[in-house]
Amino acid sequence: MAVARRRRWNDRAVRLLNVVVAAIGLVVTAPLFLVIAALVKGTSRGPVFYSQPRVGIDRRRGQPTPEQSARRKRDFGGCLFRIYKFRTMVQNADGAPQVWASEDDPRVTPVGRVLRRYRLDELPQLWNVLKGDMNIVGPRPEQPEIFEDLRDQVRAYERRQRVLPGITGLAQVSHHYDRSIDDVRTKVRYDLEYIQKRSLSEDLRIMARTLPVMVGKKGSI
Repeated sequence: MAVARRRRWNDRAVRLLNVVVAAIGLVVTAPLFLVIAALVKGTSRGPVFYSQPRVGIDRRRGQPTPEQSARRKRDFGGCLFRIYKFRTMVQNADGAPQVWASEDDPRVTPVGRVLRRYRLDELPQLWNVLKGDMNIVGPRPEQPEIFEDLRDQVRAYERRQRVLPGITGLAQVSHHYDRSIDDVRTKVRYDLEYIQKRSLSEDLRIMARTLPVMVGKKGSI
């Protein structure tokens, strides 16, 4: 019982830290939001922001009951939510099939390429953190169709959904963009390692490691 109480306290403390950091981040980067919005709108047709469904936390514990399964016409492994980003692709890219992000995607606009290079397109996800869809730190949320495919190919992939997904994470500061299924397996190992030792100090350590990754354009945040 004492262990369970400590775990609940730890989870609440981690969540509070992430909310506080997100709130401060939105205030501090508000002028940058305006600059980026003007650049995106002024250099290509389409909206400033882009949203897309992603797979979030799975709040079920253990094997789902028949009632839970019946409520889900399609089991994506977690609650779906809409993630927000600054638009980095040409407008008609929205209708393209769901594929992995890549560093040299031809659909990316010139401004979008710069935003992606320094991970500035991810800033609107601070709003996702305040909404409760995400944390600053956690496994990156995947697109539903890609999630279903990877769940069938990568062992324990669905265990990533035990916690809120994140803007950054241990996998993102430790490994590059996914280029193969082996890269996904490597990142899943990092994600499960993070979930096992998740704490205030671990989240702060990953946040601190994220800034050099952004500036050095390494990793896959």
